[in-house]
Amino acid sequence: MNQQIYVNLPVKDLERSKAFFAALGFGFNPQFSNQDGACMIVSNDIYVMLLAEPFFQTFTKKPISDARGATEVLLCLSCDSRAAVDDMAGKAKAAGGAWPFEPKDHGFMYQHGFEDPDGHMWELVYMESMPEQAAMADAQA
Repeated sequence: MNQQIYVNLPVKDLERSKAFFAALGFGFNPQFSNQDGACMIVSNDIYVMLLAEPFFQTFTKKPISDARGATEVLLCLSCDSRAAVDDMAGKAKAAGGAWPFEPKDHGFMYQHGFEDPDGHMWELVYMESMPEQAAMADAQA
């Protein structure tokens, strides 16, 4: 069995958050969604639980950080290409998100990102495969 990850994010307005991420092309698993939260599918093994703040608060005694004023976590998604990075960042901005920085080209890695309506920071990266990574992948095949 593959290990899975479920990232839990507090959101102020669940329907707004679902609409925002749907505009970026993400789907939701209705089996694990209700009025308190929505299970956003990132990949076969990665899910983001968008949880209404009152429900999220039942999982912790600590106060919920306001992601618009403080950073607790940076979420990073890999993309297939530089164009895919720019496409998702563009969709995020068009859907009401913000760009916390302009695209950065580091040569081997291209990076952009967005803030969702709750201020959570999402980095988007495309990394060119290094020759040694390609050789390792060929050796394992």
